[in-house]
Amino acid sequence: MEPVEINAGAWYLRALRADEWAADTGYSWAVCEPTTGEVLAEVTLDPRRGTLASRARQGNDDAATVACESVRRFAAATLGLPQLITEPGHVHL
Repeated sequence: MEPVEINAGAWYLRALRADEWAADTGYSWAVCEPTTGEVLAEVTLDPRRGTLASRARQGNDDAATVACESVRRFAAATLGLPQLITEPGHVHL
């Protein structure tokens, strides 16, 4: 699959690690502030395990939470993965 960028309202998700996308082994996004491009969080999706994980810079858990919901919708609509297991808690960068 080609890397996909996602608009998540107040943030945009920029695809990372194109090699994983090409091999369909994992998908990851940097959660960015749209006007500056500052990376606030990261979201990863493991399609083989059906897991979703995130980590955020201190004070940016909201960006990670919204991004996870956007990735969850992407996984259901595009990958046919309606039930993802969310890794416990956000890890801070």
